[in-house]
Amino acid sequence: MAEREGFSSGAKGKQETQQFERPDPALKRLEILVDTWKMRGHTLDSKVDNITGWSTFEWLPGKFFLESFGEITIQGFHFNGFVVKALEIIAYDPKKKKFPSTVYSNLSGEVLAYEWDVQGSSVIHSGLGAKYIGTLSGDGNTLTGGWRSGKGTKDAEGNAYDVVMTKMRRRTRKAWS
Repeated sequence: MAEREGFSSGAKGKQETQQFERPDPALKRLEILVDTWKMRGHTLDSKVDNITGWSTFEWLPGKFFLESFGEITIQGFHFNGFVVKALEIIAYDPKKKKFPSTVYSNLSGEVLAYEWDVQGSSVIHSGLGAKYIGTLSGDGNTLTGGWRSGKGTKDAEGNAYDVVMTKMRRRTRKAWS
């Protein structure tokens, strides 16, 4: 990580400059996600949209971590309209060149490990044996994709679905600098 100059202290006429780390430049790949997104889609067994929700991505102070929080409602399977709420903190691991994340939800007290990647118009979010693969539109305002179980794992009711996410151009907090 790069360093940046911080504050100076003038103890007895001597100036010292405190050095602070800078966020890894790889984190800029996540910038396209920063906004509030509305979500609409359907489970693979449904002919009509039965998934709605929203997700907001915001940088935490210093831009070392990206926070994602939101809600999703899936109708017509064992949740039957239950609103799933989650908070996710996304980081960058320069040694592995990956974006690990931790998810906290109202489904259990277990902290869940996930991973992100954004390469050009491709967005991948994976964890718990499943993977979301999506494609950003040319203007970056629409993300279209789907969640599927990993190799050797059968899709369970409600965990395989296709969604379209659209930026709402609404920020809930002032952007961090």
